Order: sequence, then C-alpha cells, then structure tokens
Amino acid sequence: MTEQSAEQLQQQIDSANSYIEELQMKVAFQEHTIEALNDALSSQQQQLDDLAYKVRHVIDRVKSIEPSNIAKQSEETPPPHY
Repeated sequence: MTEQSAEQLQQQIDSANSYIEELQMKVAFQEHTIEALNDALSSQQQQLDDLAYKVRHVIDRVKSIEPSNIAKQSEETPPPHY
C-alpha cells in the first residue's frame, strides 16, 4: 500500500467517523425530543381525563337539579302599578 492510498484511506475513515458522530448526535437529540413530547402528551391526556370526569360530574348534577318554582323574568306578569 502506498503512502498516498493509506492517506486517502485514513481520510475516508475520518470522514466516516465524523458522519457517524453526527448521526449519533442527531439520534440523541431525537430521543430527547421524543421523550419530551411523550411527557407533554401524557400530561395533556391526564388533563383531558380530569376535564372529562368533571364535565360528566357537572352534567350529572345539572340533571339532578329540580326545576325552580320561580318564573323566568319574561314569564312574570307586570306588577299592577304599570
């Protein structure tokens, strides 16, 4: 093997190592991003579940309320002095 071909081979190895390191950094960043997105999604799902429970609770309470005996403003007859 000549010195020139050995030098070219070393350059190719260095270039491949640099590319591998770049890919490893990208993968590490993507793993971090995926973990952060997963945490955010889990938190939002918990909030959604909590809100759905509260809405069901409010609906049940509204359904259980008996109608009021007080007439609405539009249904009231005006007082006699009008």
